[in-house]
Amino acid sequence: MRRRDSILKNLDWPIVFLYIILVVMGWFNIFASVYDPETAFNIFDISLNSGRQLLFIGGSVILIVVILLLDFRIYESFAPYLYLLFILLLMGVLVFGAKINGARAWFDLGIFRLQPSEFTKLATGLLLARYVSNNNVKLTEFKHQLIALFIIFLPVGFIMLQPDLGSSLIFFAFVLPLFREGLPAIYLIVAGAFAIVGVLTLLLPLKIIIIIALIVGIIWVVVTSRSVSNIVITSLLILLSVGFSYGFGYAFENLVPKYQKDRILVIFDSNSVDPLGAGYNLNQSKIAIGSGGFSGKGFLEGTQTKYGYVPEQSTDFIFSTLAEEHGWLGSFVVIALFVFLMIRITVIAERQKFKFARFYGYAVAAIIFFHFTINIAMTIGLFPVVGIPLPFFSYGGSSLWSFTIMLFVLLKMDMHRTQVLSR
Repeated sequence: MRRRDSILKNLDWPIVFLYIILVVMGWFNIFASVYDPETAFNIFDISLNSGRQLLFIGGSVILIVVILLLDFRIYESFAPYLYLLFILLLMGVLVFGAKINGARAWFDLGIFRLQPSEFTKLATGLLLARYVSNNNVKLTEFKHQLIALFIIFLPVGFIMLQPDLGSSLIFFAFVLPLFREGLPAIYLIVAGAFAIVGVLTLLLPLKIIIIIALIVGIIWVVVTSRSVSNIVITSLLILLSVGFSYGFGYAFENLVPKYQKDRILVIFDSNSVDPLGAGYNLNQSKIAIGSGGFSGKGFLEGTQTKYGYVPEQSTDFIFSTLAEEHGWLGSFVVIALFVFLMIRITVIAERQKFKFARFYGYAVAAIIFFHFTINIAMTIGLFPVVGIPLPFFSYGGSSLWSFTIMLFVLLKMDMHRTQVLSR
């Protein structure tokens, strides 16, 4: 009884309540996405995604209990072994995995499918936290930066072989917490600059980009300093930007598969690709979201949802179901809940006494932020369709369980934040 009282006292209940609300709302929206008014289906029917999701929710409850009962120190101690295990699973799925929608990313276990890449995020976060928390590691030193990036991008290499571009992109989220622990901000500035040049390359001819780069360079020299060194450095940056633009454009045209190019181009011009092909998912999603208006059509009343116009509606495009049936108001509520969740996670991370738990907390917040941002941006046409689930909301056991484990491992650490973490 005393141990249970301790858990109830130290557990961060605001996070728990947010988790429950999001999971339950997701469950109802999953049912709405597969609901057929002409049948007698109900939300508990295990032949539907909603019924199976309820089983996954039950499994999540068991996982939560196990996490809260385990010794909090094991997550740091066993981080290398867990990371190695999931690297081996990522290798194994390439050989023994089931090929679904063109990707060999799941183990088909009969009653459900297991996606190792979802759980690899947990293992990567824990190992990276363990490495960064080492007193001898300084992220201002290049060799330590390389090791940290190797931990992050080793799984990405195997995931790209599946191929699963969406899951690969999520691992970039782990770079963000590194800045909190000392990674120089210049890396973020350079990455942002290259991202801008890449987008401009897709929109403008190379000669226009050259002119823009020259104008920006001249303005920079005039405003800052006309010294020889500044002129030389600026000239080199202009050449680097133009070279990157040329290389990026060449790679996009000649190396990127057509279906991926179409998914990217449709963002900038919906008429540039076949509206019944690569542009179909996005067009139908935008129609569903727009038709919801301010307050929506009502629960189970979405026509785009009801007649199955939006593909993958219970997984990648679950937000379009929410927006159609509950409108701007319902969408705002869900977005606000996610924002509160991420803010609360960063608060928990910042109050940790030890770097391991603090870094891991920021890693969890970053992963949820990437999933949340990319998924919603994808459904409204601000990001390519890459197959990213909405945390706690989208259908799928691997997704729900992995996010549940990541979140409650953090809560377990937080319960013992005043105690010493030891290896």
